[in-house]
Amino acid sequence: MKKAAALRYDATKERAPRVVAKGEGQTAENIIKIAELHNLPIRKDEDLIELLSKVELDKEVPEALYKAVAEVFSFIYKVSKKEVR
Repeated sequence: MKKAAALRYDATKERAPRVVAKGEGQTAENIIKIAELHNLPIRKDEDLIELLSKVELDKEVPEALYKAVAEVFSFIYKVSKKEVR
């Protein structure tokens, strides 16, 4: 079954990224569709989604996941830079 999660991070207001949406099945499909509609980068990482799915909604990502989440944000930055060119 497909799973998805969405993260939000505002470095000026938050200490760490937050899980703002998560789900599986149709909910996951809806999260992905919304991301696509808003041209948000999507990264497939089955191991990370398993961990993020255990984080409560609107809660900060735990420190144990900082490295993995930082890799996602690095990916987003690289994808965003390519789109600007």
